[in-house]
Amino acid sequence: MTAMDLDSVYLKPELEQFRDQVRRFVATEVEPHGLQWEQDGMVPRQVLARMGDLGLLGLMYESAYGGADADALTNLVFAEALSQSTFAGFVITVLVHTDMASPHLHHAGSAAQKARYMPGVTAGRTVTAVAITEPGAGSDVAGLRTTARRDGDAWVLDGSKLFITNGVHADLIFVAARTGQARHAISMFIVEKGTPGLRVGRQLDKTGWLSSDTAELVLEHCRIPAANLLGEVDRGFYSLMKNFQTERIALSAMAVGHAQQAINLALAQVRSRQAFGAPLWDKQAVRHKLVMLDAKTRAARQFLYHCAWRVTQGQAVVQEVSMLKALTGELVQEVVAGCQQLHGGSGYMRGMAIERLWRDARVLAIGGGATEVMLDEAAKHYP
Repeated sequence: MTAMDLDSVYLKPELEQFRDQVRRFVATEVEPHGLQWEQDGMVPRQVLARMGDLGLLGLMYESAYGGADADALTNLVFAEALSQSTFAGFVITVLVHTDMASPHLHHAGSAAQKARYMPGVTAGRTVTAVAITEPGAGSDVAGLRTTARRDGDAWVLDGSKLFITNGVHADLIFVAARTGQARHAISMFIVEKGTPGLRVGRQLDKTGWLSSDTAELVLEHCRIPAANLLGEVDRGFYSLMKNFQTERIALSAMAVGHAQQAINLALAQVRSRQAFGAPLWDKQAVRHKLVMLDAKTRAARQFLYHCAWRVTQGQAVVQEVSMLKALTGELVQEVVAGCQQLHGGSGYMRGMAIERLWRDARVLAIGGGATEVMLDEAAKHYP
């Protein structure tokens, strides 16, 4: 069976058409401009607005808020097709907005909060970020130290957040803060850009994801209305845990998409590159290497789609998604590095798509749950 044959198990024809639509968008509106965005250190706002116009930024949200009322498989098709881009900074800018930040508003927001903010989110006019990670609390969410205290008709937030994607340019930031003494007494808050007491401490310089802005955020006596509490007091930890499954499926799709694109680039390279009087493709060792990398990628892709399908069936997938994130985060390192090797010296040159994928892929074994943390999470669910 080909990859397309296997897709038919999960996907209806309209989803194949949707995949093609996203791929065309990437080819025509992202790839020609990506190098400039990397120099600028950001994706232009009008690109997100264009995606909003096309209905791409609220797939799993209600139509009342500009969404598409779609399911997890549709969202996966979107994330995977988007990740065919060789500019992962663009991809993560979008996926943080759609799959990692705004779902907190969608899942826990009140009717009034969603009516106020969701239309802008799905239209791409209101860019979102989620601020959880701190200098001393990454994967250990319960260890965060940012605090929020009630003061009359307001909450006052104090602390700092680190490695916040979209942190520089976001209009709306969903901030996790400690509201009680118990380890899991964490709440979520909506903080608008420009709120006094919220500032960008610094814009961070990364190895990859260069067109994605990443920030350290500082909250100093940041006073927000009491109505900006997102969900229930002291229950934010459980909201975070719930949304991690959506986030990790999206990151796994990103890893699989990058691996697929790396294989495509390597195939084109070895078929055109001459060595010792013949194309590299004629060397058995080269063919075997690429076939094995492709086989592993296809196997991971089926696990990815199966996890998303189980979500549509309302099944618990914490263990499987933890395994998936660990598997794909490591596999993309192997695949991209193997494909880069087949490019020879040119694969190490800036400006080459495979070199960019190599840099960008590295963080997928770290961000959103490091491999070791994911494996330990999966182990907890054995009977």
